[in-house]
Amino acid sequence: MGYETIAILMFSSMMVMLLTGQRVFGAIGFVAVIAALALWGDRGGYDLAFASAIKLMKWYPLLTLPMFIFMGYVLSESRIADDLYKMFHVWMGGLPGGLAVGTIGLMVLISAMNGLSVAGMAIGATIALPELLKRGYNTRMVTGVIQAGSSLGILVPPSVVLVLYAMIARQPVGQLWLAGVVPGLLMATAFIVYIVIRCRLNPELGPVLPKEDRDMPMGEKLRLLQAGLLPLGIFAVMMVPFVNGWTSLVESSAIGAIAAFLAAVLKGRMTRQVFETTVRNTLGISCMFMWIILAALAFGAVFDGLGAVKAIESLFTERLGLSPWVILILMQLSFILMGTFLDDTAMLVIVAPLYVPLVGALGFDLIWYGVLYTITCQIAYMTPPFGYNLFLMRAMAPPEIGMRDIYTSIVPFVGVMVVVLAIIMIFPEIALWLPGVVYGN
Repeated sequence: MGYETIAILMFSSMMVMLLTGQRVFGAIGFVAVIAALALWGDRGGYDLAFASAIKLMKWYPLLTLPMFIFMGYVLSESRIADDLYKMFHVWMGGLPGGLAVGTIGLMVLISAMNGLSVAGMAIGATIALPELLKRGYNTRMVTGVIQAGSSLGILVPPSVVLVLYAMIARQPVGQLWLAGVVPGLLMATAFIVYIVIRCRLNPELGPVLPKEDRDMPMGEKLRLLQAGLLPLGIFAVMMVPFVNGWTSLVESSAIGAIAAFLAAVLKGRMTRQVFETTVRNTLGISCMFMWIILAALAFGAVFDGLGAVKAIESLFTERLGLSPWVILILMQLSFILMGTFLDDTAMLVIVAPLYVPLVGALGFDLIWYGVLYTITCQIAYMTPPFGYNLFLMRAMAPPEIGMRDIYTSIVPFVGVMVVVLAIIMIFPEIALWLPGVVYGN
């Protein structure tokens, strides 16, 4: 049996296991170990899994993962995110679609605290959604805003997805995070521009708040501003030392976690229940990602041994005669297709052993490609029939919002994402400028 046939058999076996509902890390790790045992015998197969585990345990930047997850859960469970939305409610309510714009701002700050799309979706659905519906906002506009805004969590640092990509692609986490800053802000700005233009053309989609709801003493407005900007201050305390080279990435993550914990304590919101919930969620999410990374490393090691990457590169460039840009676009389209039935981590783990080395071989920057991959995951999160955010929204939305509303609501926002993706593909400097400034690349 040829190596190409073995590679195809591995992929097909893994896909069948995933479609039967098996856990991602279980399906990928099982196929990797069985293939290693079949190819290299008992000793080689066992050594491969052991070597992958040791590589994972020795990867020092992985310590950032539980720190940032802990920070995000502290801020969300202690209701500090509520203060953020009150701030946007007062300061943005006089603008057509102002609360929707404020929701995008809320999502950007939540993303800077957590790094997970799920956290933004949960906060948006529990805090912003009821308020927007009560204020007469169109249901499709509301659901689209929350789904699109929550997807920023995997692009804006500290993105947990980019940590996973860094481990698999062997790229610096710090450079990947900095590469996501400008594209993330560009994406958020594009959402805001769309919301403002759409609501000016059709004010019924996002009505201006009544003046009596916005009128309050300037002192009260400033107090809300101060409370709402607390998470931004925590983010600055964490990132400024890192960007200036005063602390390492791991040290900065620890500073962020401690700052969030102290903020919750000083505000009197760090109860025993909040602390217990935060620790449990942090442990669960961190362990899940570690198992996925371990399985991905084992799977990638088998592909390295098979030489499958060189075979795929030869197929595309020599036999089919495709240009590097055509191959890159086909990769992105395949990500979007897989996103209709897989989550972001599963997509990366399945194709990273092939795509990441191929991207490097074609002469593209792997830091830039990490941003492209993440934006494509954002799009895949929101594309039917099995977009991740679609089902999260349906689970959290009130009964009067049906699946048709949820599916229809994402169409314009997916269009905005595709435009931003195209811009960053055409102008890689948008993603590479900030890492170049900080690291002198």
